Amino acid sequence: MHPAPLHRSRGRVSAAVVVLLVALSGCSFSTPDGTAPSQAAEFTFVAPGGQTRIFYDPPGSRGTVSGLSGESLLEPGATIGLDDFPGQVVVLNVWGAWCGPCREEMPGLQQIHQQMQPEGVTLLGIDVRDSADAARDFMADRNIIYPSIYDNPGRSLLALSGFPRSTVPSTIVLDRQHRVAAVFLTAVRVSELLPVVQRVAAEQPAPSSGGGT
Repeated sequence: MHPAPLHRSRGRVSAAVVVLLVALSGCSFSTPDGTAPSQAAEFTFVAPGGQTRIFYDPPGSRGTVSGLSGESLLEPGATIGLDDFPGQVVVLNVWGAWCGPCREEMPGLQQIHQQMQPEGVTLLGIDVRDSADAARDFMADRNIIYPSIYDNPGRSLLALSGFPRSTVPSTIVLDRQHRVAAVFLTAVRVSELLPVVQRVAAEQPAPSSGGGT
């Protein structure tokens, strides 16, 4: 008869199960406050399990985007990309002139661009599956002046490893180190996006000088 060792053994097993459950819960996509984990170093997008708004916090856990660039829509022959906006919060918006929700949200994005530019924030569009002429006419008709990459096949989005290139519109908020702070996989309103941009811009002071349009 060895009842005492048996109880101790069961206690050790129970403790191991608790540790395992805690470890597994740390690997889930969403945290209890609705935020999502991110990868260190280079950003890799992980399927959000049906979520359309994803937030990556704390800042130290965010993945960095680098090498995102392409032909400038408004300056044919020139190249534009993240390296043109060092130290700035960059709001990437994937759009197309053929996209109804894009037409609805772009005036609001222009508003955010103008309002937040003094705080070191810029909008950077990524125009996909479009003709350049149609896209430029679209922007001129709506007085959209923030820059865009013209990327008909969506190749520039390869810099966002794993990101679904077919999701149009979509918006990605990058902090001043160009780490992904938030992703919106649908059209977004000013009332929803602006507080996120303001929060991310407030994490670090804007540089005294930098690129921008």
